[in-house]
Amino acid sequence: MGLNDSSPGAMRNGRGLSDQWAESVVVRPRTTERHITVHKRLVLGFALSILTLIIVTAVAVVLSVRFEECSEQNGEGAAGESGSRGSGGSSRLNGSKGERNGERGDEEAVQPWRNSRLPGSVRPRHYDLRLAVYMDNFTFSGEVSIELECINATRFIVLHADRLEVDRVSVTAEGGPGGRPSNRPGGGVMRVHRHFSFPANQMYVVVLHRELKPMRLYRLNVSFDAAIEDELLGFFRSSYTLQREKRYLAVTQFSPIHARKAFPCFDEPFYKATFSLTLGHDPQYTSLSNMPVESSSLEDEDGWVTNRFARTPRMSTYYLAWAVCNFTYRETQTDSGVTIRLYARPDAISSGAGDYALHITKRLLGFYQDYFKVQYSLPKLDLLAVPKHPYAAMENWGLSVFVEQKILLDAEVSSSSYQMELTMVVVHEICHQWFGDLVTPMWWEDVWLKEGFAHFFEYVGTDFLFPKWNMEKQRFLTDVLHEVMLVDGLSSSHPISQEVEQATDINRVFDWIAYKKGAALIRMLANVMGQPLFQRGLNDYLLSHMYSNAARDDLWNKLSQAMRSEGRDIDIGEMMDRWTLQMGYPVITITKNQSEQLPTHYITVSQEHFLYGEEVRSNNRFNRSRLQGPKLNSTSHSLQWQVPLTVAVGNTSTMSSERLIWINNRTEMHRIGQMDDSTWLLGNINQTGYFRVNYDLQNWKLLIQQLHHNPEIISVGNRAGLIDDAFNLARAGYLPQGVPLQLIGYLPEETSFLPWHAASRALYQLDKLLDRTEEYSLFSDYVLKQVAARYHQMGWPTNSPGNEGNILQVSYQTEELQRELIMLACSFGNKQCHRQAVAYISDWISSNKNRIPPNIRDIVYCTGVSLMDEDVWEFIWMKFHSTSAVSEKKILLEALTCSDNTFLLNRLLNLSLTSDLVPEQDVIDVIIHVGRNPQGRNLAWKYFREKWDVLNARYGEALFMNSNLISGVTEFLNTEKELNELKEFIQSSGVGAGPALPRALEIVEGNVRWHRLHRRQFYQWLRKPPSPALG
Repeated sequence: MGLNDSSPGAMRNGRGLSDQWAESVVVRPRTTERHITVHKRLVLGFALSILTLIIVTAVAVVLSVRFEECSEQNGEGAAGESGSRGSGGSSRLNGSKGERNGERGDEEAVQPWRNSRLPGSVRPRHYDLRLAVYMDNFTFSGEVSIELECINATRFIVLHADRLEVDRVSVTAEGGPGGRPSNRPGGGVMRVHRHFSFPANQMYVVVLHRELKPMRLYRLNVSFDAAIEDELLGFFRSSYTLQREKRYLAVTQFSPIHARKAFPCFDEPFYKATFSLTLGHDPQYTSLSNMPVESSSLEDEDGWVTNRFARTPRMSTYYLAWAVCNFTYRETQTDSGVTIRLYARPDAISSGAGDYALHITKRLLGFYQDYFKVQYSLPKLDLLAVPKHPYAAMENWGLSVFVEQKILLDAEVSSSSYQMELTMVVVHEICHQWFGDLVTPMWWEDVWLKEGFAHFFEYVGTDFLFPKWNMEKQRFLTDVLHEVMLVDGLSSSHPISQEVEQATDINRVFDWIAYKKGAALIRMLANVMGQPLFQRGLNDYLLSHMYSNAARDDLWNKLSQAMRSEGRDIDIGEMMDRWTLQMGYPVITITKNQSEQLPTHYITVSQEHFLYGEEVRSNNRFNRSRLQGPKLNSTSHSLQWQVPLTVAVGNTSTMSSERLIWINNRTEMHRIGQMDDSTWLLGNINQTGYFRVNYDLQNWKLLIQQLHHNPEIISVGNRAGLIDDAFNLARAGYLPQGVPLQLIGYLPEETSFLPWHAASRALYQLDKLLDRTEEYSLFSDYVLKQVAARYHQMGWPTNSPGNEGNILQVSYQTEELQRELIMLACSFGNKQCHRQAVAYISDWISSNKNRIPPNIRDIVYCTGVSLMDEDVWEFIWMKFHSTSAVSEKKILLEALTCSDNTFLLNRLLNLSLTSDLVPEQDVIDVIIHVGRNPQGRNLAWKYFREKWDVLNARYGEALFMNSNLISGVTEFLNTEKELNELKEFIQSSGVGAGPALPRALEIVEGNVRWHRLHRRQFYQWLRKPPSPALG
């Protein structure tokens, strides 16, 4: 740019000097010939020098112009550098490696903004962020001042910004190492060459005239404007109605990569810094942030309130949060002085809907501090209940945000299952204050380090609050272990730790593999280590990395140290790398090897990668490298795990204590003790391991006989595990189809909730496959036969006065079993169940008083809507709009999807997406639930394809929403015609859905394959009378 400024002047001056000199030579009198010759030579030499200068200058100018043109073309070719100030550019070279290493090379040849990751040449230390929030037109303006430390010499400051209108940028030199003040002239101001956005990577680039020097401090100042969006990410707005008046609020959702939508920042987890936030807004609103308000002032000019919040600890950008709302609150305080407040709509607060969550949060802070031996780090914790949010909740440090349905509880109308779900969401988010906020994963590939721990502690923390619920030993099995194994048994699964390069890859790591498999592996590890050593290792891990970042190897090292401290030399890293860097899990097959000559007996144990479908298993044997991370990509380790297998033997009257066997090879033989023909083997005691167990058919026969004659010998967890393993081994082709059906023949004698819950989950999976087949009644009659006796014995719950919804007064397990049996009976067509549901609905309509027990309202509503006429649908629709209880709203809306009337289902689908009558975050649930209705399946599938562009544009960036929708509308497809329709849809519209569509395709292919290979055998078994023989 300097050349552009000075070159024209130099040419003009050069030409002027040459002309003047020539003129003086021509008119000079009384000059001798020799003098003239000398003068001519001098003039000629000087003229040649000037001409050379002109040519060089002209060439430089031309090259400069061409250089800029090339740079601009390169920028446009990669989604462009927009909003650039001034001119200039650089040629396209790959990457920022030189920039990271301090090798700047050619001034503008390096373009670090073209890399998907920040270059790392500068690092933020502190953000001073000032925002003015205009709720009248949903905009905000801001100024951020970022204190930077230079790591490697660079002329570029590259950070993130998305959808921000940047106004002014300046950079100043703060000082040298240790923050010594700068003595440079001009107050340390650095000259900015240009600044521009690079939308392709959501980055903003500041190019300086001079290099920043390593180990020195600088300050980047940026002013900007932006909109308060209506799309649930970044800084977004929401609304609610109070006394027929529509009110607005604005709140942030920055995880995983949306802080850049609210202010320019280094939006990667590694770049932790402290934050000082100042919010200005209309005085009718309240503002909240991670820290308490430090000072507040009322501006005389415009009457605005300006709140300055205290400085935060070091944390990642995606944990910064703020909200502007007119909510009220309730508060409590812990024994250690932490103030806990729950903010919500004024009517929700006055009704006491937030009191339950406030109460358990106080207890949970104490529990986690005792368990981790690390104090909660902030002076306060706010819980904010918002009407609209993309997720159940977000664990922002000191300001956790919840969607109302996951934190507000109306005891008069909320079911026990709703209270349990709400409890676990709160337990999950409070755990994140340690695993996530305090210690943050280094990068997104290890997001399971926070989500897996939080999901595991949902069950541990809930057991602390309600020990009789027995969550970790029971509900964990069906709701976490069994559920994630369905997904992880697909060839489209992935390792729990997976490489993440592009921003578009980040969303795909937030899935059930990270949450549920992460939790299951942590539970397995905790059982291998033992509780005391596990806690000691976690304490060391948190203390060593608090206010910083960690990777999986940091955790393995601390847990290994804890083991060695007790003389147990187990390399946790070597063991767990097999589970985290390989996709899937093994099926362990145990067979008895009996010998008449030996008094002791041996078992043969083998392991192989469990996959649904024989054809899939054959294909994947030739494609092992895809199934592993790079660290394990070697033939000798392909698809093998270090398996902590617990084994016990038993007979009709007793079971031995468990024994731990480590399985490291494909096939091993182990001495197990004395066994005879009536002795059975049982593996994976209490299902603490993350694998399935198969046996020889004779052992299955003995286990089934045990369940039929004396099931209590086998623990409740293993009874549930046997049911789940048997159904899934049969579906995958490892077992004959009759084995699981014969196994659940014992259920009429089962008195515990968990095995029934495992069985109902497996039966609903089969129901999806069979409900449109001609012989469906064979299956439904078999299910009703298993259910009838226990259903009639348990009966229906009653509404005792003053006891509505209070699950603390009743046995949780008993109430859940009763609910499970009623759901099975009504779903599969029990006439008495149908009559009871219709009677409840009729009574409600005629008396206008809802006497339906809260714990079964969702079942009764759905059954009534499906069996009764259009007037009942309209009645439920009216109640949906009139109720203010969020839990009631949810089940009323779901009940509307149960109608057999396709006209009403179509109407509901269209209203959900095109009107404000259905909350935005509930639209996906409506489509999914219509798809679950056999009468609505084709409607939902057709509607999904027609509206895909709209749905993907609205929900595509929100974690889980798109994948939940895709799986929800496709999991019921099971014909060749539907499979072809799915393939055509993927071919035409599959871009942007991440791994959800390939997974959906594999599931539907599996459904079609099951019909082709197993349906006939399945129905053959149902036609014949049960017999002791297997098959």
